[in-house]
Amino acid sequence: MSKTEVHFRIASYNTHKCRGIHGTISPDRVIAVIEELETDILCLQEVVDAKSGTGKFDQADRIAEAFPKLHCAFGKTRPLHGGRYGNMLLSRFPILESHTHDITRSRREERGVLHCVLDVGQGLRVNIFNVHFGTGYMERRRQIEALLGPEVLGKPKLRGPRIIIGDFNEWTRGLTTRLLQENFLSHRPRRNLRSARTYPGVLPILSLDHCYYEPPLEMESTRIWRSRRALIASDHLPLIADFRLALNERR
Repeated sequence: MSKTEVHFRIASYNTHKCRGIHGTISPDRVIAVIEELETDILCLQEVVDAKSGTGKFDQADRIAEAFPKLHCAFGKTRPLHGGRYGNMLLSRFPILESHTHDITRSRREERGVLHCVLDVGQGLRVNIFNVHFGTGYMERRRQIEALLGPEVLGKPKLRGPRIIIGDFNEWTRGLTTRLLQENFLSHRPRRNLRSARTYPGVLPILSLDHCYYEPPLEMESTRIWRSRRALIASDHLPLIADFRLALNERR
């Protein structure tokens, strides 16, 4: 019996529609930050895919074209600027399946989860759930019920471990955090004995972006990316996590 191990890095980054701290929209600036991350799997939130609009709103294509070797999936949450707006996933691993789950539970802005099944090699599959929750307290309580329910995370036919990552918009230990910590593993990068903060980017005071996972995945490390570019490119800082996935194989 031999053991196969797969190592990969995943990152979550809320691009804020590529709007920087000075108010200017620049997909190229966001692309430069993504290049710094050197990630295998990238989960983006707040991306505009409006091909017929001005160049600054053709963000999904611009980002995908900048990384031609990566596979890409887009999950629409609502129409915007004559196109669509939502979550995006880039991966060096093939994307076997891609689904968008509507978790809108109020009259506020539409919210969604992009679920992608990745083939990470050696017969291994990993389920990535790219999440963007709402800002309302009661809204998030209903959204976490939907996320954990039988249509999303609790779907009976899921094969392979799950990673739930993204912008949860919860800055206190509310119901969303408690339920995810009860059902999944997590590890937050810590600084000065406090969870590292990701929002707002240039002077972060809140911890909104999180990563949850389950065995047999093992988290090797995690950190917040605080480069000069990242501090000004969006109102969030990227969250990085490195994983190892082992599988015993009979020869």
